[in-house]
Amino acid sequence: MAGVIVSIKDLVVRVQFDADSPDINELLIVDNERKTQLLVDHLETGGVAFCLNVRTDRSLLKGTSVQRAGKGIEIPLGEVTIGRILNALGDPLDGLPPIEESPDIKRKDILKLPARSSNFTVAKPEILETGIKVIDFLTPFVKGRKIGVIGGAGVGKTVTTMELINNTAKSGGSLSFFAGIGERIREGHELWDTLRENDLLKNTVMFFAQMNENPVQRSLVGISATAAAEYFRDEEKKDILFFADNMFRYIQARNELSTILDQVPNEGGYEPTVFSDVKVLQDRLSSNENGSITSVQTIYVPADDISDPAVQFIQHEMDSIIVLSRKVAEQGVRPAVDLTLTSSSLLTPEIVGERHYMLSVQVQALLQKYESLKGIIAIIGENELSPADRSDYAKAKKLIANFSQNMNVMTKHNGIPGDYFTREETLKSIEEIIV
Repeated sequence: MAGVIVSIKDLVVRVQFDADSPDINELLIVDNERKTQLLVDHLETGGVAFCLNVRTDRSLLKGTSVQRAGKGIEIPLGEVTIGRILNALGDPLDGLPPIEESPDIKRKDILKLPARSSNFTVAKPEILETGIKVIDFLTPFVKGRKIGVIGGAGVGKTVTTMELINNTAKSGGSLSFFAGIGERIREGHELWDTLRENDLLKNTVMFFAQMNENPVQRSLVGISATAAAEYFRDEEKKDILFFADNMFRYIQARNELSTILDQVPNEGGYEPTVFSDVKVLQDRLSSNENGSITSVQTIYVPADDISDPAVQFIQHEMDSIIVLSRKVAEQGVRPAVDLTLTSSSLLTPEIVGERHYMLSVQVQALLQKYESLKGIIAIIGENELSPADRSDYAKAKKLIANFSQNMNVMTKHNGIPGDYFTREETLKSIEEIIV
């Protein structure tokens, strides 16, 4: 049965159905020239479907008839999508020919949750080398786990992510997915160029919704990338490297939709279901008996306030947290990692080995002492410290300098060749300083 548009407010369209009401997350097609797509958000009493205008089509009119599509938002999947840039709805953004329907093309409803695995057992942790000293040492990159890169604007979140993509994707054993959620189009171009120059596009699928897109698409693009990663994990039995930049923008998009939908915010000012939405998305980025999804997610910190409730919640979903500091960035250290706030639940003898673990304990103790000594030095000067304290202070300064390195993805901008350090080289360099 057809429905009729009864009201239009910004991106919200209310459609009256006298019978055969649609399902939540079902697409509706407007009977106009553009065949405008509406996504059912929720149902009201009296057969009214509360819908979101997916493509921000402004040519809608009250009284126009609407047809049920009988399906949700389905994106194309398969080998033909590898090397392409797609939007949240699966449409190409790279100027290449559209993805034509064929027997090789599979389609997946992005909002349909996959079945839970009941016989999956966690395999022995496998460490993936990144070539970045501070990450390999303090936040080991473990297959099937999550790393969060937290920081304010301009401290190097995107550059760090691009370096991780560049260094880890070269192994060729995994398929990489990138979700650009509400970021600048310039950053999308830079990532595309980096992947193309390093011949990595053949193993990469990109989903992108830049910051000027409507909040519907920005809130869906991460979900679309996740759905695609799920398909290649479950159907193609692939190990996936999943990169998302930026998860906080996903929350911002959800907040905008919440305002449009006239929802009452929660205590922190965020949409009422924001934390459950994030939880559902994070749970989908998991491993099963078919394959693994290893994810790196950048998290923007508004006003450099790491205590923001949304930032804190996303942080709790991560196995490792890399905190990028403006204060460290101003000192010229790259990547600008705050060594005292950065942490990982994976830094255990069982995962990294006894040698690595014991070194990390010594390093963290030395860095904590360094922070306390800085306050003392500011008052009485370094010369007044005891010989032991002066020695530890000097070692800590050497450690901080040792963790700084040039990025390969910045070579084309600054002309300085990038560094890549094996995990063994990293451990040796630290031993030379503190042992």
